[in-house]
Amino acid sequence: MSQRQMHLGVYAVGSGNHIAGWRYPGATTSGENLEAFKQIAASCERGKLDFLFVGDSLAFLPGGHPGQVTRFEPTTLLSALSCTTTHVGLIGTASTTYSEPFSVARQFASLDHLSGGRAGWNVVTSTLPEAAENFGREMVDHDHRYEIAAEFVDVVQGLWDSWEDGARIENKETGQYYDLSKVHELGHKGQFYSVKGPLNITRTPQGRPVIVQAGSSPSGQALAGRIAEVVFTVQLELDVAREYYDNIKRYAVAAGRRPEHCNILPGMVPIVGRTDEEAQAKLAQLMTYVDSTSAMQTMSRRFGHDMSQYPLDGPVPDLPVSNLKQGYSTVASAKAKRLGYTLRDIYNEIAIARGYLLACGSPTTVADIMQEWFEGGALDGFVLLPAHFPEAFDDFIDLVIPELQKRGLFRKDYQGTTLREHLGLPKPENRFARARSEAQGDK
Repeated sequence: MSQRQMHLGVYAVGSGNHIAGWRYPGATTSGENLEAFKQIAASCERGKLDFLFVGDSLAFLPGGHPGQVTRFEPTTLLSALSCTTTHVGLIGTASTTYSEPFSVARQFASLDHLSGGRAGWNVVTSTLPEAAENFGREMVDHDHRYEIAAEFVDVVQGLWDSWEDGARIENKETGQYYDLSKVHELGHKGQFYSVKGPLNITRTPQGRPVIVQAGSSPSGQALAGRIAEVVFTVQLELDVAREYYDNIKRYAVAAGRRPEHCNILPGMVPIVGRTDEEAQAKLAQLMTYVDSTSAMQTMSRRFGHDMSQYPLDGPVPDLPVSNLKQGYSTVASAKAKRLGYTLRDIYNEIAIARGYLLACGSPTTVADIMQEWFEGGALDGFVLLPAHFPEAFDDFIDLVIPELQKRGLFRKDYQGTTLREHLGLPKPENRFARARSEAQGDK
């Protein structure tokens, strides 16, 4: 039995995470199907998962992954799911490139209140030229996007702190509704933003929603170590994952944080059968659905370059650093060189698993892979990317979760109701309350 237990969430895509998962018999097919997401959320709570994660893009992307073509706006969807769930965390994506800090702070504070403390914000710096065109903007350089994101997050967290606990008192006898001494202007004037505050919503049940970040480039890792409470990453090899894990934890410590408050969760595509043979047959069936155009576009977006110009049966090319995405290209290229992969090998992995770790087999086989990575010092858990919904996800919930529980690697029941409680994160101290306390201590 292991005292330390892994964290598990699911990346919810109405058309499935496999490029052609929606074609599987009985699979849901659309990102605009609320009933499909309600079913995913119910399975999350049945399996006692930490959270449900909803990604986003800000452009129409024909020909690529169907889940990128049409989709609900995340906070709208998660607000609806907050009414049908009681425990599972609700994490949604919002861009720091094409949003304003006040709006994002208000959206996720509202979600945290509506859900009783289960909200998380996935911080992204948008990489799509098509998105830039939708907002009438020019693409921002990679490192500059992260500079903007760092200040953006600082402002959002400051706005979440602008109300102290107990600021709304609602005294019917005296008529006093607020204790305005506990409501604060932020007064932020920085390089990119000027925001007065306060937020027009009270402090949230968690103090602040949980911060999630997915950067794997050097700039992304530095930001993750400073702000992220969950890091969603691509890792394909155990030794490389250990190195990444140690780097992020060092960044967290250097930022004055406790390393266990930065949970590193690589993506994993589970394909589960009652036997290894049954799982392999499911994988083979999925591969018959793959559309080559869609797979190539997905690979190009993953690498940040047009990969159709390179021969699939040749080596993975040495590519210049992309201004779009950097993390996946670095990880996949290193694996290809070590194993002698061709570009087709990487293409096939992306077609199967969108470039994430693949775990295919019986419940024991999948649990063995997860345990090796977890106890091998490479991660704190996984973000699951089922090939399709509901069957592929329910296979994991009903077959693998009991095996993990039997090994003591995963909870048998929720021990709290907030996302912070699920993740072992403390409620953050309010900066204004701390300043007041420090000022009183100096007197």
